[in-house]
Amino acid sequence: MADNDLIKLYSSRILALAADIPRTERLEAPTATIKKRSPLCGSTVTVDLSVENGTVTDYGQDVKACALGQAAASVVGAAIVGTTEDQVRQARDELSAMLKNDGPVPSAPFDGLEVLLPAKEYKNRHASIMLALDAASEALEVAKRSTA
Repeated sequence: MADNDLIKLYSSRILALAADIPRTERLEAPTATIKKRSPLCGSTVTVDLSVENGTVTDYGQDVKACALGQAAASVVGAAIVGTTEDQVRQARDELSAMLKNDGPVPSAPFDGLEVLLPAKEYKNRHASIMLALDAASEALEVAKRSTA
């Protein structure tokens, strides 16, 4: 990776998001908890969420990831409370398509993930970027099963 590519990839906005991740307190009594790990780089994200009537009412996360994974977790943490399982799943699928297939930027309220567009060229970073939404999607599935 050339120096210019690194500078573009790790923009000041990505670094600012990574430095200020919201909702880093774990929840005391979450509806579901999921830990995901990227096998390629070892990044991990643990997500706690509370759900009522199919809507995320509280969210906590422990993020041990590269700046790109941290930036994604930052956007997710800021946007997820008040969303539904369908919205989170859609955001996960849209982010994956944006990174892998030149798809559009994820829909609101997760449209802040647009900051990660430069990372689509770096496939080895995709798994870390996907961790927060992958974990949140899985946690919502677990929550739905536990309340059914």
